[in-house]
Amino acid sequence: MRSNRVFHAVDAHTEGMPARVITGGVGVIPGETMFDRRRHFVDHLDHIRKLLMNEPRGHSAMSGAILQPPTRPDADFGVLFIETSGCLPMCGHGTIGVATVLVETGMVEVHEPVTTIRLDTPAGLVVVDVAVADGAARSVTLRNVPAFALALDRTVKAGPWGEIGYDMAYGGNFYAIAELADLGIPFDRAHKNQIMDAGLALMDAINGQDRPVHPGNAEISGVHHVYLAAPGSTAAHSRHAMVIHPGMFDRSPCGTGTSARMAQLHARGLLPLHTEFRNESFIGTHFIGTLVERTEVAGVDAVIPTVTGRAWITGTAQYHYDPDDPFPEGFEL
Repeated sequence: MRSNRVFHAVDAHTEGMPARVITGGVGVIPGETMFDRRRHFVDHLDHIRKLLMNEPRGHSAMSGAILQPPTRPDADFGVLFIETSGCLPMCGHGTIGVATVLVETGMVEVHEPVTTIRLDTPAGLVVVDVAVADGAARSVTLRNVPAFALALDRTVKAGPWGEIGYDMAYGGNFYAIAELADLGIPFDRAHKNQIMDAGLALMDAINGQDRPVHPGNAEISGVHHVYLAAPGSTAAHSRHAMVIHPGMFDRSPCGTGTSARMAQLHARGLLPLHTEFRNESFIGTHFIGTLVERTEVAGVDAVIPTVTGRAWITGTAQYHYDPDDPFPEGFEL
C-alpha cells in the first residue's frame, strides 16, 4: 500500500444522514476566522472535499465535517462542513454528528447529564448541549445562528412545472420552501425521481431569476436546498422531501432546514416562540425545533432556533490517497 496523504475519520450518521468527521490529516487551514478558512478551502483545498465525499470513498449523498482549532477564544473547536454539494457555511445534522463524535471519543471533557460544546463555524458561533448518560450521547440540542425569512409569496417559472410559488428562508443556508401538492406529485418515495426533478428545476430557476443574497454577507448567496412540504404539514408537525444540489435527498430532517422552516412559519404568524415543532424527513426520521428568541440580521427580523436530534457512530477509518489512483478527486455518477 502506498499513499502520500492519510485522513483520519470517525464516521457517524445523524437520523440517517452521513456525518464523516475528519479528525486529522488536513492540517490547520489558513484564515483569521472560520469563514476565512472556508474561503481558503474552497479556493485552494477543495480537492480534499472531493476525495473524501465523492465516490469511491463516499457516495452521491455523502456529508461530513473537518475539525479545526477555533479562531475565537469562546469556542472549543472550529468546524468546516463539507458534502458532495460543496462547503457549507453551517450544517445542523453535521453539528449533531460532530458533537456526538466529540463526546463519545473523549475529545472533550464529558459531563453528565449535559456536556456543552461551543463550535466556531463559518456561519458563526453555535452552542451545543449534549445529553449524556453512561458516557453516551443520547441527544444533541444546538442553538443555531439567527434564522430569517428573506421573502414570502415569491413565484418563479420553472420549466415544465410553470409558475411555482415559494418562500425563501435562511437557517444557516438558504432554503426555498414550496408545497409539493402545488407540483401535483405525491409525497411518496416511489415518486422520488419526479420530486428530485421538480426540486432541481425550482432551484435552478430561482438561482437564475431571483438569486437570494444574505443581507449581512454577500458571499453567502444562491439556494442549494429546496424544502418540498408534504400535504397536511402544519406548524406543529411538518413532513418534507429536501432536495439538495447537485441531486440528492437529505436523509435527515436537516437542521438548518428545520431552522429556516421555523423562521418561515414564524414570519407567517403560524409558529410562536417557545413552541415545539416536529420536522420529519423523507425517510421518517425527525428533529424537534423551537424558536427561543427574536433578533435581527442586518436590519431583517430574525429568530434564534434550537434543534434537537440524535447521531450514532458507525465506524472509524483512515482514508488514503495513492498517487497512482486514477480518481484523485473521486468521481460523480
